[in-house]
Amino acid sequence: MNLLLLFSRGVDWLNAFIGRYAIWLIFVATLISAVNALVRKLLGVSSNAFLEIQWYLFAWSFLIAAGYTLLHREHVRIDVLNSRLPKKVQVWIDIVGFALFLTPLCLVIIYLTWPVVLQMYQSGETSGNSGGLVRWPVWLAIPVGVTLLMLQGWSELIKRIAFLRGQGPDPMGRLSQATAEQELAEALRQQTQEEQGAQPAAGQPQS
Repeated sequence: MNLLLLFSRGVDWLNAFIGRYAIWLIFVATLISAVNALVRKLLGVSSNAFLEIQWYLFAWSFLIAAGYTLLHREHVRIDVLNSRLPKKVQVWIDIVGFALFLTPLCLVIIYLTWPVVLQMYQSGETSGNSGGLVRWPVWLAIPVGVTLLMLQGWSELIKRIAFLRGQGPDPMGRLSQATAEQELAEALRQQTQEEQGAQPAAGQPQS
């Protein structure tokens, strides 16, 4: 279970890192939009590439932040009934949801989109708009974002199983104030101490 929890903290760190910087994609899209508007108004020059790169960046920011959103439990939930149930029942509902619904759905999406991405990459398909961009970069955001979401679902599944086994904190409570990097470093430190403690002292015969 310790290795699974270490994996969970690693996934949490990855999605926390990506989520913090995904906002810059929206900033760049906004900047491009502003520059494009100024150039069009002042010089009468524009291109569909400027328009398409904006929704490319927005698509990437939206999709790769899905795992980060799940980490912070910010996805839309209907808790009218669920919030009234005992804590363990809520945890079991999440376990079933992550294992039997989220994971299969993500696997299907990844399975169906990777061939499309590869086909577009090999063919060099571009937008039908004049001056448009190649299509595969924006399609790549789908399997990448869904993979991050699926990994975060596994992380949440591990945390809930650990809670039921009495080996982890309440996964439905408030998130720790420590950053994901600090939690990962602490987990690695604890694992190293456990491994060192399990080794026999130097010069002592092993039983």
